[in-house]
Amino acid sequence: MSPTIFRKKGYRFYFLSNGEPRVHVHVTCEDGEAKFWLVPSISPALSFGLSPIKINEIRRIIEEHQDEIIAAWERHFGQR
Repeated sequence: MSPTIFRKKGYRFYFLSNGEPRVHVHVTCEDGEAKFWLVPSISPALSFGLSPIKINEIRRIIEEHQDEIIAAWERHFGQR
């Protein structure tokens, strides 16, 4: 199961239910996909097919929605 948190600018932000315990979010779009850590700071963990411009755009979106993403993480996974 991979619940969608939200969609914005053609990106889908979601979790993988069998993911690691460290808070992170997966992002996909028609060009590729990425995984970003949210703790201790927002940083890309990996990406495939995305340009540096797209990575930066995704990072900005995550910054705008960081509280929402972390709240969704806590609802979905509980306090780990």
